[in-house]
Amino acid sequence: MDNNKIDQLLESFDEMKKLMDTLSEKVETMEKRLGKVDSIEHRVTSNQIDITDIKEALERMEEVQGIRMENALKEMTGDMDKKNGAEFKTIHKRLDSHLLKLGRVEEDILILKEES
Repeated sequence: MDNNKIDQLLESFDEMKKLMDTLSEKVETMEKRLGKVDSIEHRVTSNQIDITDIKEALERMEEVQGIRMENALKEMTGDMDKKNGAEFKTIHKRLDSHLLKLGRVEEDILILKEES
């Protein structure tokens, strides 16, 4: 049963890693898009067209997406922390009870050795 808890914990960490990889990919995509916007702005400037409003709108949209993603990740990690904290407490209690049992067995062995 303890292995099951550990497996669940590992699965949770794998899910977090996948989410972080997804977030990283989205950030890279946003960087590429901003690079394209900068390139377009340079070309358009020579035609006397002001594209800064478009660029600012795009940056705001990307910022909002980033904030939403960050909030979602914070919420997920908070939930996982609570869940994992409870599981760790249970595991610690079980380990403590096993240690107590081991201590009792050691005492019994010492008593038996003294009696023989």
